[in-house]
Amino acid sequence: MIKIRLDVDYAYPSRWKSFIYTALKRKTKRSYLKNSKIIAKMINESNVEVEAYWFFTPFTLPDAEMLELLNSDKHEIALHIAIDAFNELKNLEKVTNTQVRYYTVHGTERLLGKIIWRRKFSQAKAPIPESFPLKSFYDFPTLALDRVCHEKTAKEALKTAYDSIDKGEVLLIHPDWLFQKGKMNPRGPYYDNLKELLNVDNILEDMAIGKKWFVKIGKYSEYFEYIKSIDFSDSFFGKLKDRDVDIFTFVERSWCNPFAVTPSDKWLKIEDTIALLQINTFDEWWKKIGKKTRNMVRKAEKEGVKTDVVEPSDELAEGIWRIYNETPIRQGRAFPHYGVSLKNVKDMVFNTKNCTFIGAYVEDEFVGFIQLVYGDSLVVITQILSLQEHWDKAVNNVMLAKAVEVCAKDNQKWLMYGRMGKGSNHPSLDKFKENNGFVRYPLNRYYAVLSRKGKIATAMGLHRQFRDRLPEPLKPRVIQVYNFISRTKIKLKHR
Repeated sequence: MIKIRLDVDYAYPSRWKSFIYTALKRKTKRSYLKNSKIIAKMINESNVEVEAYWFFTPFTLPDAEMLELLNSDKHEIALHIAIDAFNELKNLEKVTNTQVRYYTVHGTERLLGKIIWRRKFSQAKAPIPESFPLKSFYDFPTLALDRVCHEKTAKEALKTAYDSIDKGEVLLIHPDWLFQKGKMNPRGPYYDNLKELLNVDNILEDMAIGKKWFVKIGKYSEYFEYIKSIDFSDSFFGKLKDRDVDIFTFVERSWCNPFAVTPSDKWLKIEDTIALLQINTFDEWWKKIGKKTRNMVRKAEKEGVKTDVVEPSDELAEGIWRIYNETPIRQGRAFPHYGVSLKNVKDMVFNTKNCTFIGAYVEDEFVGFIQLVYGDSLVVITQILSLQEHWDKAVNNVMLAKAVEVCAKDNQKWLMYGRMGKGSNHPSLDKFKENNGFVRYPLNRYYAVLSRKGKIATAMGLHRQFRDRLPEPLKPRVIQVYNFISRTKIKLKHR
């Protein structure tokens, strides 16, 4: 059983909008109680036993949509006293047609807050009459989850929350801090932890929502969009709209999972290519690749390079960290992992889901690794790196051969290695992929427009990456300039 107390202090995700409308005693339908409605939907969808106590002020009274969401035995409406306890209780029971049992009190020490809530400057909280009939909710032991999420990492905060639930404590959250982190107010964001506690919104796992110009674009992060099958339901797109996503972009996984539904005519489409290898057996792949590539693998073995599947460990993390920090420049441009801390590398090694690492060793020295991530009918090479001082030993070739062997043993039929051909900015890397049996596989990238701002942005071409809008003849020159700038910047940064 999870008990949640929700103090609905403010009606809008924007703090300043909430301040203004509270001060003016006004409200607008646009985004009213938006975060509260998202939380209520999460609770309703959860298969976890939940008791949610909603404490509303006179400025955040639930509208018809909110009341409909609270129409279940998981929710109880309560009073968050702002100024006048008896009048606010009477009004809340009238609006909600509910008999209220509990109360809490809204408090603020800040001058601006006292002005907005129309309190005396000496009054941090509204007084509670002795004859007030409701029971104080402060009698229950409580953990302020949004405050914990401000002070600790997400992982630490989640452990604290589970420990608190085991003790029978109530989790306190304020809806306005669901996604944002306070600067003056030490609270939030707690969405990821709440999602984990309620075991909901799994389809949004690894979803990245970023702002580009004036629009928010949602996509599954990095390689994840290639390995995840998407449920194109109204509920899914509704969740994206709840998070103000204007454009959602995804790739069609046609090699293993054609559309279960017909693509909408409103979705924009562009062509792309990836490097894809179909695997039946290792021997078949070995015969298919060229003699030169086979000789490179044999050379690595003669040079004493040994490969094996490696379990996550501190030793693996330290080996990867040394490779990351060997040089600030790789493939002629700034290397993004250079300067990363050992702690961050350990987090990656121990926390990446459905992942296999293949390590390469020369006389017990860790000299390279491949990271394989398993998805729905596809394995993706997310990283393949080796120490530059051992490049003459063809380390990457022998590691890739090991990756094919591992996939074949696991009966994995498809191995992907990034983009290839059109859209790729690494001609030499494309040649390496081709020599190892990968082919350019065409696919479609779609853009689902979810708002008016999204329509404007797509009409202006802002949804596409700059490199994808460049004419192919111009790409080599632009890449050279970009590489020079990136090399210069990282040299100056680490000088």
